[in-house]
Amino acid sequence: MFNPQPVTLTTDKISLRPLNKDHLDAFYQAGAFPELWTWSLPNQCTSKAQCEAWFTYSQAMVEKGDHVVFSIFDNQSGELVGSTRYCAITREDRNLEIGFTFITPQYQRTYANTHAKYCLLQHAFEQLGAIRVQFKTHEQNVTSRNAISRLGASFEGVLRHQRILPDGSFRNSAIFSIIDSEWPQVKAQFQAKM
Repeated sequence: MFNPQPVTLTTDKISLRPLNKDHLDAFYQAGAFPELWTWSLPNQCTSKAQCEAWFTYSQAMVEKGDHVVFSIFDNQSGELVGSTRYCAITREDRNLEIGFTFITPQYQRTYANTHAKYCLLQHAFEQLGAIRVQFKTHEQNVTSRNAISRLGASFEGVLRHQRILPDGSFRNSAIFSIIDSEWPQVKAQFQAKM
């Protein structure tokens, strides 16, 4: 049965651990850079109170079975360097999305994101039996779009007015995916990079 649940996933460089209350201070510190939230409003780290509200929301989504939330830890330093999650989980269709990802600036353009995405994709396709994994980003977020493409995901198109942002503007979202038949080739590309 396709049923994503909290689990610890690791490579030699990073560990993804289920988010818990003990991670809250480190999450807040890792996310306390406004530039991280330019395309991902609202900023979940504008204050400790906002971060705690985000944590409460995230835990509720986990309890409902709608999200599986991870803290990303660097194995060498032991630092929490970001967060990511499975979301938009569709059990009957064996689909999910990898989203809500942020990496603290010090660890951007390092191994952290590549290793985290590898863990999530490998688990989704090889343990859970996913047939499709989706990624979604702001249409104008060129950095994120390029990073998703480098993972081996195929661009599918733009969902117009997909979300209303806190300032009332409309967000168009670029959609990418990897399907199960593509995973062996994508996996090989990841392993070559890693």
